Amino acid sequence: MNSGVFYALAAYVIWGLFPLYFKALDAVPSLQILAHRMVWSLLLVVVLLAVLRRWAWLRVLRQQPLVLARFALSALLLSSNWGIYIWAVNSNHVVDASLGYYINPLVNVALGALLLHERLRGLQWAALGIAAAGVTVMALEVGHIPWISLSLALTFGSYALLRKTAPLGALEGLAVETAVLFPLALAYLDWLGAHGQNAFVTADAQTRLLLIAAGPVTTVPLLLFAAGARRMSMALLGVLQYVTPSLQLALGVWLYHEPFATAKLVGFGLVWLGLAAYLLDGLRAAWNKPAAAPAAAPPGDGAGAVASKP
Repeated sequence: MNSGVFYALAAYVIWGLFPLYFKALDAVPSLQILAHRMVWSLLLVVVLLAVLRRWAWLRVLRQQPLVLARFALSALLLSSNWGIYIWAVNSNHVVDASLGYYINPLVNVALGALLLHERLRGLQWAALGIAAAGVTVMALEVGHIPWISLSLALTFGSYALLRKTAPLGALEGLAVETAVLFPLALAYLDWLGAHGQNAFVTADAQTRLLLIAAGPVTTVPLLLFAAGARRMSMALLGVLQYVTPSLQLALGVWLYHEPFATAKLVGFGLVWLGLAAYLLDGLRAAWNKPAAAPAAAPPGDGAGAVASKP
């Protein structure tokens, strides 16, 4: 559990700082950035797999065709989440994107309780209710259905559930997902190149380097997230996930000067009040629970493979 918290927290901090990266690419159309994320992520993952000599998982795809279909679905959810988020950031909707990631932990907790039968204590349910009230206040302040926020929450919440119960490790699963997306992304970039619209060809050297950096910028937090999700409950994963929207909200308001009315401030306070209650309950439970020997990491986990020698 301790290693899971470390992996997940590192992923959420990196995601929280994503607006800085995508704002640096605001001259490039969002769909092109998405395509480059797919291409460079796959290339990096293949290099890692080759260095680590981790190819045994390919037998799982040959023996269980439904696994490939499952990862095709997670790839669709992931690419949708990527595309919506990139567009939101570069269209000056960083605050709306942060609202989506405030809703997202509630989606994770709901899925964990309903589908994985994870039990929550009374104070935990009360904490979630307070946080939900805060999210509702922020949503009402928008004045319409916050489709950006809801789309980000639902796509990534569903992706988190699929990855938690996936039969492959973090690195292997990401390899399958990016491989599914790679042909479409490459075809789109080729079409842009044929029409003189590919930013990688027409832009300056700095923009090209930033586009190449989409590989590690995308891959590292996803691997950390997948490794963390496999080592911890969906409820605790939902609590830690508030780190990401908090950082994004701070960037949206203080750095990019997006509107932040009083209603959003009230909602923000309620969310953090709920989070404080949830963490208090977790600390109390941990204090009353006898210490146990640390469990071994799950076999075949991608993040563990990255950290160890071949």
